[in-house]
Amino acid sequence: MDRAARTSQELPVHVRAPRIVGRPVLNGFAHVGRFGMLMVELVRVLPEWRIWVPRTLEQCQSVGYGSLFIVLLVSAFAGAVTALQAGYQFTGSVPLYMVGAVITESIILELGPVLTALILAGRIGARYAAELGTMRVTEQIDALESLGRNPVSHLLLPRILAGVVMVPVLVVLANGVGVLAGWGAAQGSLGITNADFAYGARYFFRSFDLLYSVVKAEVFGVVVTVVPCYVGFTASEGAEGVGRATTTAVVWSSVLILLLDTVLAKVLLPS
Repeated sequence: MDRAARTSQELPVHVRAPRIVGRPVLNGFAHVGRFGMLMVELVRVLPEWRIWVPRTLEQCQSVGYGSLFIVLLVSAFAGAVTALQAGYQFTGSVPLYMVGAVITESIILELGPVLTALILAGRIGARYAAELGTMRVTEQIDALESLGRNPVSHLLLPRILAGVVMVPVLVVLANGVGVLAGWGAAQGSLGITNADFAYGARYFFRSFDLLYSVVKAEVFGVVVTVVPCYVGFTASEGAEGVGRATTTAVVWSSVLILLLDTVLAKVLLPS
């Protein structure tokens, strides 16, 4: 009896095991398939430039001009904080001109691209996922398809191209503002001269650093637009699904940004 009772208790676990393991696997393959089909569709609608070009210009204004203030504000504070912390750590141990090197390299190589991308993942990514998710659950996308319009060329491609074009521009501006803010903070708190700061900024600087920063910005621009567009475009289950899609888009975009930041540093930077 005891053995039979144990068998009856263990049976549901074995019965549910394939479902517990198989459902996430099947969902993962389904997402891979849908994402691949979406990428193919993005390439297929490129000849429809009369549709997506004007919409891309509108989205560029929204991504670039609309995000300019918060991006420059965060980069300025990042540069100032970097200068203050560098001064605190280096005072009395290394020459002050090293502060210029630390600020310049940290802003251009890391803080400028990554902080800008994370900000845009929250601002642009959440907006795209919410907009497209709302259109999906309210059947606006279905109505667009019923009229013979391709929602990819009308809704997705302009948003993705806007991110690819404008995120590198924002990163370049963020790098410049961050270095200038760090320069000003270093002068005010450490008394470093302009000559010393400029010497330190050139000490470790390489022209490849600017290219590396732009490449990272380009990759991050793809992430903060493609992921939210896909998640919002495939949303379901009403208002709850839109909220879940928005959260998922921001979380996955942020995770991919940090993951790709590590991968790019390993692949592109000489060891």
